[in-house]
Amino acid sequence: MADSGTLDGTDTEDGAGSAHVPGPRAPGDGDGGGGGRTPRRTVLRRLGVLVLALVLLCLPPWWTLLASGADWPLPVVLAGTAVLLAWMVGFPFLMVAGHRPRSRDDRAARIADTSLGVVWVLFTWSVLGGLADLLLAGFGVGGTGRARLVAAAVLLVSAVLLAWGHHEAMRVPRVRRLDVRLPRLGAGLDGTRVVVLADTHYGPIDRAAWSAKVTEAVNALAADVVVHAGDIADGTPDRRRAQSAPLGAVRAALARVYVTGNHEYGGEAQGWLDRMAELGWEALHNRHVVVERGGDALVLAGVDDVTAASSGEAGHRADLSGALAGADPQLPVLLVAHQPKYVPQAVAAGVDLQVSGHTHGGQIWPFRYLVRLDQPVVQGLSRHGERTQLYTSRGTGFWGPPFRVFAPSEITLLTLRAGGA
Repeated sequence: MADSGTLDGTDTEDGAGSAHVPGPRAPGDGDGGGGGRTPRRTVLRRLGVLVLALVLLCLPPWWTLLASGADWPLPVVLAGTAVLLAWMVGFPFLMVAGHRPRSRDDRAARIADTSLGVVWVLFTWSVLGGLADLLLAGFGVGGTGRARLVAAAVLLVSAVLLAWGHHEAMRVPRVRRLDVRLPRLGAGLDGTRVVVLADTHYGPIDRAAWSAKVTEAVNALAADVVVHAGDIADGTPDRRRAQSAPLGAVRAALARVYVTGNHEYGGEAQGWLDRMAELGWEALHNRHVVVERGGDALVLAGVDDVTAASSGEAGHRADLSGALAGADPQLPVLLVAHQPKYVPQAVAAGVDLQVSGHTHGGQIWPFRYLVRLDQPVVQGLSRHGERTQLYTSRGTGFWGPPFRVFAPSEITLLTLRAGGA
């Protein structure tokens, strides 16, 4: 199909069947004449940052649970300290074994990811517990008993949130419904139903059955357009083939479109474009298609993730001008771009609606506040400039730690409405 081809209103049912992406090297991070080997000072600097981060994560739990005046028996303190030290030493090795490019050690990845989630929740609530302990001490509430009560409360709250958060991560997402009014949308397309998936992150935990149930939920919505906004998986298409297979059964009356996310650039991005095309999806690799109904038309455009240019994947970069080349400038545009931070480019190009994911809504509270430092929006519908609106999905799956705390997953149903301001 040509990039600016027209898709008619017939129903389609084709029925087929992370690793962090580094940016460009800074000066001094090259081979230094050493045959491509990283300089020792760079290795030591990175190691120092890692050790500091692990210490900062573990120090509040150690202090609040074991050392802040609770006066536990010495064996309890030693055992708790040993567990935290063992995690600090083992975690980097598990992450490398489980998440290096093209790794096949899903067991190491599962242990690393799950333990990271546990430690993050303990860190958060230990900090809050420590603050509560200081507050109670300021009011003269008693010593050892108070410290033990705070430690017990932190453990109980953490355990409850981890159990609930795991359930939230593993269940089929609830449907989030929203009307979006696009003044330039023609009356023939009023009521167009756009279903958004994002951040499925098929990964070390086998979720093929979950993927099939998500497909059933999507098909129950009778979508005109289904969008996958990137971060489809952590791993190669071959490694995650069974988990991605149910996407071939997704139904849409007008189009199914997909763009790459940043995680594809650690697991064969071009391979994922090819895999989605194999499953019957339109891979919007800096291109567009046009859908029509009732005599009116809508441009569906997509761009590669903003990390694509630095990934080393040939022919990949975010190119909105290329994506819109040949499109009628009078037609409304729905742009799929993985990260919300791409919205300034969408505004400059006069895009009507950008659909994004990436943020996971923070996934595990209070991480949303750190996400907000990098992205203009964490979740929901927002307006940018005179014309452009942005919808940011909290994501359909989860990355890494199999927990979602105060950041529920979603399948999104956007109903496009014509006319109005």
